[in-house]
Amino acid sequence: MLQRLGYVALVLLIVALPLVLRRTPAAGAGRAGDPILVIITPHNEAIRSEFGRAFSAWHRQRYGCAVRVDWRVLGGTTEISRYLQAQYAAAVGAWWRQQQRDWPAGMSERLFDATLDAPPAVLPAGERAFAVVRQAFLQTDAPAAFSSGIDVFFGGGAFDHGDAARKGCTVALEAVLRRLGELDQLPEQVSGETWRTTHFAGNALSVFGICYNLDRLRDLGTPPPSQWADLTDPRYCGHLGLTDPTKSGSAAKAFEMIIQQQCRLAVHAAGYTEAEIAFFERLLAVSKTASGELQQGVPQAYQRALETGWQRGLALIQRLGANARYFTDSSSRVPLDVSAGDAAAGICIDFFARFQAAQDLAPGGRPRMAFIAPIGGTSVTSDPISLLRGAEHRELAEHFIAFTLGVEGQRLWCQRPGTPGGPERYALWRLPIRRDFYPPGDRAQDLRPVTAFDLTADANNAFALATNFTFEARWTARHFGPHRDLIKAMCLDSGAELRAAWRTILAHGGPEAQPEAMRLLTRLPDQPEPLTWSSVLAIVRRYDRQEYLLQWTDCFRRQLSGG
Repeated sequence: MLQRLGYVALVLLIVALPLVLRRTPAAGAGRAGDPILVIITPHNEAIRSEFGRAFSAWHRQRYGCAVRVDWRVLGGTTEISRYLQAQYAAAVGAWWRQQQRDWPAGMSERLFDATLDAPPAVLPAGERAFAVVRQAFLQTDAPAAFSSGIDVFFGGGAFDHGDAARKGCTVALEAVLRRLGELDQLPEQVSGETWRTTHFAGNALSVFGICYNLDRLRDLGTPPPSQWADLTDPRYCGHLGLTDPTKSGSAAKAFEMIIQQQCRLAVHAAGYTEAEIAFFERLLAVSKTASGELQQGVPQAYQRALETGWQRGLALIQRLGANARYFTDSSSRVPLDVSAGDAAAGICIDFFARFQAAQDLAPGGRPRMAFIAPIGGTSVTSDPISLLRGAEHRELAEHFIAFTLGVEGQRLWCQRPGTPGGPERYALWRLPIRRDFYPPGDRAQDLRPVTAFDLTADANNAFALATNFTFEARWTARHFGPHRDLIKAMCLDSGAELRAAWRTILAHGGPEAQPEAMRLLTRLPDQPEPLTWSSVLAIVRRYDRQEYLLQWTDCFRRQLSGG
């Protein structure tokens, strides 16, 4: 037993080590002795600095004391998720054993398994012991029992915050939001994207697109891109900066946008209108059918078109991977490299590109880099905030959430540095989420003289942008995790073979001259089972992740190398 406990402690130490090494000093205008709020975040130093300072000042004015924010920085949301689960598993296990209760073998992994939330009577007998512990976990929100040591999860995508809620790491925000009021300013859903739920609230908005270096594109002889497919041009071969979707939620979301657009194009090409798409998807949502099963009134041809588009989306991503110079672990690196000319173009989230473009101007103020959000190629997604279970500084956490969603916090995202109520040093270049920051509200006009970019312009109006793209959850939402793994196997783990095959095709006349080679290039794996839109969800349920990843990678390597 001692040996096993020692092993667990070692594992937790290894998991926690990056956090210890990357813990940032408490920020804000507080002094020693002021209360401390602990926030885990993927946000950059500029956002941390401005929000830490402004929240502390706001809190002093409203509640009589400043606050020191202890930012915990691990990297992307994938690392944050793993860390939180490790912390909760250790804390809940210790709490459970202190009650002299048995901690079932394998409970640390099953603690976050939402399938255990079914009524005990319908669970197999062997699952009930796990369910008892999980229910106790979900029903407890007291730091005296257990805590992750973190109060707030700030930033990342809606998928990651929704996943944290499903696993039980976060608690409902209803009481906080009721006290805040003004919920009409914080929509729950826009154009199919979730902006607010019972367990998280979006506080900034993002679109995805392409950043490109103006000088490098002139050197390559290629016009500025306007659509995702433009980046498959052979002239970009070896010049694209991309991010590993298994390390970055924003990168995974950008790739999902590419697949969603191809699905819609295929459905339109099959003759279905937007009204018919909405009608069919409502029917399927109401019937809650399993993946691939159709409700009466939904044509099989409609589903076939969707699945064709899904395959085309993956093929397009594979072509991007073939043109890639690299896949980085950090999504913020792409605009840095594009701005410096180390990559000609790349896929990134809007605010990284805007921030970097403003920081790195050529002599005379000429921009080195530009950003384009493909029309009809990206939805408007939320960047949420969540309250963690067992928060040790619960009241401060609620105050911070109220601050970020209120007018004072929202102004930080979009105003120029030094303007009244705006950031002090850094323009953050983010789209705020509150409806009253956009037309036709008076606030949008009042803010025009102080914003870093004009929120009344259609190109920056989040609510106008959202009308160009409707996110259909059934098409890709449940595939979000499998997409990450599939792209990893297809473009990273077999990346050397992919790029070599692509260069060979280009050397022999290009895609049009080599149709058979292109068919082999884009063929999906047939192991451990033939991969389709429907089967991928079953595969990830039935097989161990490492097993199907290895088999997918092996299939890609064999067909790319002619084996």
